Amino acid sequence: MGHVKIVLGILIGLFVIIVVVQNIDSLNSKVELRMDPVIVEEMKWSEVTVYQMVLIAFLAGVLGTGLHGIIERYRLKKKIKVLTRELQDKDKELSSLRNLPLTYDSVAQRQGEGT
Repeated sequence: MGHVKIVLGILIGLFVIIVVVQNIDSLNSKVELRMDPVIVEEMKWSEVTVYQMVLIAFLAGVLGTGLHGIIERYRLKKKIKVLTRELQDKDKELSSLRNLPLTYDSVAQRQGEGT
């Protein structure tokens, strides 16, 4: 399965390189970027190339995904600790129940009472 991931990654990388090389003129064109949020005044960025916008969007996605992964990892570590603690408590309880002394006298008396 690891080899399939490597080959797939190489193929995707080659596809991206081919698209970039064939569209280099379009990617170098400059555009004006505007943002008009309700709270503050309009912001403008001029002379931004398309490939810069694509790169910023890609990095923002990587950052967001990485942050989500880190948060999920810590949440799962916490859950593992809680479940491990529960398992240890249940193992202790099971061990104490297994080590209870057996009393044959009370069993024999109950059988004698029933007859």
